[in-house]
Amino acid sequence: MTPSRTPSHTRSRTHGTTAAAATVLALALALGGCGSGGEQGAPTRSSAPAATGTGPYPTPDDPRGAAPLPAGSGGTPRGGVTRPGDTDQRDADAVSWGALKVMWTFDTTIDSGPGDASVRAADAGWLTEAYAARVREHRPRSVPGAQWREWVGHRASTIVTLEKAEDAAMPADTDTEAWRQWVVTTSPQGRDGWAGEPTTVVAFVRLTRTAPDEAWRVADVTVQ
Repeated sequence: MTPSRTPSHTRSRTHGTTAAAATVLALALALGGCGSGGEQGAPTRSSAPAATGTGPYPTPDDPRGAAPLPAGSGGTPRGGVTRPGDTDQRDADAVSWGALKVMWTFDTTIDSGPGDASVRAADAGWLTEAYAARVREHRPRSVPGAQWREWVGHRASTIVTLEKAEDAAMPADTDTEAWRQWVVTTSPQGRDGWAGEPTTVVAFVRLTRTAPDEAWRVADVTVQ
């Protein structure tokens, strides 16, 4: 499935790229330090499809001493929340697709930042217990960037499209571990009819399960 592209708004390309980088960086932090803290890192990627809107990253404000930002108001985002019971949980493709769909479905009317979507994925049951705990424990200490504030001004939510990306360097599946790689495109749509510039990242997903006949769960997500 090829990611769709919505018309971009009238911001300059340089401004849009920098703002997009801020939101992508905020999401990477919201994923709870993905690929670190003793978790196995993403495999080396030999031919990654080009991702747009991911850099250069701005230097974040020093958050030391700041109180964590409050969580969002809760509720169901526009577009709903896909749950593991809606998919074949023994299919690593289906589980990784469903988890990423939830993790990138933002709704600025209920979310204080991108991390709230990752908490929804944890609450829905897509993540391992350890990864869910990391996601819930992480609360950002600096406000989201200019792009998020623009989305808030339009009361925007995101439409998420995913395209599976193959990589010859990806480890083969075992009975209890699998890797998947997706190109994730988020297209913000305002409740006032506004359509924002899509942003694209490459997501590496590590899935684990306790036995061959058990359900897969997402153990880690690393973004590029």
